[in-house]
Amino acid sequence: MFAWAPAVGHVTLSVRVTPRGGRNAVEGLRADADGAPALSVRVAAAPVDGTSNDAVETVVAKWLGVRPRDVEVTGGLTARIKRLRIDGDPVALVRKLQALTA
Repeated sequence: MFAWAPAVGHVTLSVRVTPRGGRNAVEGLRADADGAPALSVRVAAAPVDGTSNDAVETVVAKWLGVRPRDVEVTGGLTARIKRLRIDGDPVALVRKLQALTA
């Protein structure tokens, strides 16, 4: 089971966000409260007015080496568990995700 799912022209990624985490970092895979896998992301930003969502998009884009505009929070806007859409070649993105989380 993976925290990501390829689709046509993009990959969907499940992340668990820790806002006000003191720093911006991707901390690897973990199971969320339901036992489903999610990428753990820590951001320094507070969850106010979408600031932490913007930070998550930026951190994940930098971690994957894609443009920030290619990463968008599409689900869980006010929750810790979020769904991201990462635009690009799904095969290449899945390979990057597998390599970075190995």
